[in-house]
Amino acid sequence: MRSSSSRRGTSHRRTPHTPRRTAAVALAGVAALIAAAVQGGTATAAPTTAPSAASKAKPGSESVRLTPAQRAALIREADAAKAETAKDLGLGAKEKLVVRDVLKDRDGTVHTRYERTYDGLPVLGGDLVVESTKADATAAVVKAARAAIKPATTKTAVSAAKARQQALKAGEADDAKDAGINRAPRKVIWAANGKPVVAYETVVGGFQHDGTPQELHVVTDATTGEKLFEWEAIETGTGNTVYSGTVDLTTTQSGSTYNLTDGARGNHKTYNLNRGTSGTGTLFSGPDDVWGNGTPSNLESAGADAHYGAALTWDYYKNVHGRSGIKGDGVGAYSRVHYGNNYVNAFWSDSCFCMTYGDGSGNANPLTSIDVAAHEMTHGLTSNTAGLNYSGESGGLNEATSDIFGSTVEFYANNSSDVGDYLIGEEININGDGTPLRYMDKPSKDGASKDSWYSGIGSIDVHYSSGPANHFFYLLSEGSGTKTINGVTYNSSTSDGLPVTGIGRDKAEKIWFRALTTKFTSTTNYAGARTGTLAATGELYGTDSAEYKAVQHAWAGINVGARPGDGGGGGGTSFENTADVAIPDRGAAVTSSVTVSGRTGNAPSNLQVAVDIVHTYIGDLKVDLVAPDGTAYTLKGYGTGGSADNLNTTYTVNASSEVANGVWKLRVQDNAAVDTGYINSWKLTFP
Repeated sequence: MRSSSSRRGTSHRRTPHTPRRTAAVALAGVAALIAAAVQGGTATAAPTTAPSAASKAKPGSESVRLTPAQRAALIREADAAKAETAKDLGLGAKEKLVVRDVLKDRDGTVHTRYERTYDGLPVLGGDLVVESTKADATAAVVKAARAAIKPATTKTAVSAAKARQQALKAGEADDAKDAGINRAPRKVIWAANGKPVVAYETVVGGFQHDGTPQELHVVTDATTGEKLFEWEAIETGTGNTVYSGTVDLTTTQSGSTYNLTDGARGNHKTYNLNRGTSGTGTLFSGPDDVWGNGTPSNLESAGADAHYGAALTWDYYKNVHGRSGIKGDGVGAYSRVHYGNNYVNAFWSDSCFCMTYGDGSGNANPLTSIDVAAHEMTHGLTSNTAGLNYSGESGGLNEATSDIFGSTVEFYANNSSDVGDYLIGEEININGDGTPLRYMDKPSKDGASKDSWYSGIGSIDVHYSSGPANHFFYLLSEGSGTKTINGVTYNSSTSDGLPVTGIGRDKAEKIWFRALTTKFTSTTNYAGARTGTLAATGELYGTDSAEYKAVQHAWAGINVGARPGDGGGGGGTSFENTADVAIPDRGAAVTSSVTVSGRTGNAPSNLQVAVDIVHTYIGDLKVDLVAPDGTAYTLKGYGTGGSADNLNTTYTVNASSEVANGVWKLRVQDNAAVDTGYINSWKLTFP
């Protein structure tokens, strides 16, 4: 409908598309008691439908929808009080806080996210979230770095030129092209893993091997010259275009010309790069209010899909989670379509605050579908909330967050031409054979993603290490076993062979969003994600709720943490020791025991050993399960697990040659100096 009452107006433009069949697949990845026995249910298959838990969210626990002005006022208040907050947190005299984001719950609780500086230098990995209540200004805090920010020195022994050279070398690896320094080395404190040290952060530009822009951050120790870390800030993803049928678009009229500017959603604009790889491109405009014809050959069609996907994602975050725009400030990002030639990807970039989409192989399948658009826009949300580093386990969680909300936005859209599913990029035929990019019910179906967590998962590509988190979300939403939703059949299994009962997607998405925005930090790993989602669930539904137990079951279903042993997800019989046992630094092995009784015969071939060890460097640890006859089963070898903090996972042991009854021990030894910790708890579960 045209607006003739004023020179500039808002128009809801009808966009014709050729309806496509709904694919039944999704996109594939481019690129405390000591020795207390708890009786549980038997390991039977999950029901075909996953009943939603009956609990309702606590009235005051959900976040309120803040207007940009209300959010700005809260940020000003937090900024005015940041010195006092730093003092309350016990930060050192050289540490300062910088307010980055804020959310408020209906009961008045405020969650404020901060960056940190030390002696005027940015602290990478120093971010934290403070929860304040009417009774306590710092009721709780979540920190990315557990170590105190006390570097030995802030003086450099290595030149910036050497850091620059090292960064360029990293930027030229993996067949990257035209690598050059985008941002000269800046002096920082690196605190994202290990002991905080003075370092240089250098940003390298150019193009990655597939034509994606490069924005590689390289961190160099400024005292030794060692490369400490690197991550790619251009966050890639997938989606499809020309698949949403005829939809309404909000556009703007100026005189007799219409353009793809959405005045109702922060002035989001959609531009045509026309196969270019730089700049903003040209704003889509024309003499009428009809965009595209549903075919990839018409350049307006992909523009319409990107514009539609951005509007849906904006509405989803505003209406479901109460967030107005990516930053919560009511300002829209912008979209660029037709990037490059035969470019089979899409990406988010902080530097332009924009989403960018290629046209796929042969420029025939633009990556502008609903779930892809939501995936890319969600990368922006993650960057402006948790800031999950796009590398290691945090990178997998970053990528999974975009898949999770890509899927939920697609369900929210309720578009008959592209129905909601737990498949990612199912419309764009990115593999050329009709298969999707990723499958959330069983991620390994794409041939590369992982279904469950394991200690080395942080070393693989983030698009594949995202698999366990995607799988967790599916299990939490729908449960394990076979079921059909919107015409798509799923069959989700678990790492321990025990069933999981879902609580429904509506609750699962609220839990993940709350964890992302109030519990996760830049360095959150899988164990931390479990902790964060449980904290979020406890706030929303209570720690004694069915939802809380379901979250525990779903994480255990992907090998992160233990089953709660209540029988609600299969349970089994459990024997647990929750007494703390200190682990000497580079000392003798220590043990924690449980006594198993009341069993007959031998232990099973799938004995579950849930381990919760708090430690600042798990690579130092060797962990064994010792059977009653003294036979040792290695759960984790020394030197494995990398530099991650804490070991919170469940191992499956074939103990069928062991008599079940007797004293079982968890044996832990720290084999290297400096880092310390303790056994927090451990549990044996007999399915």
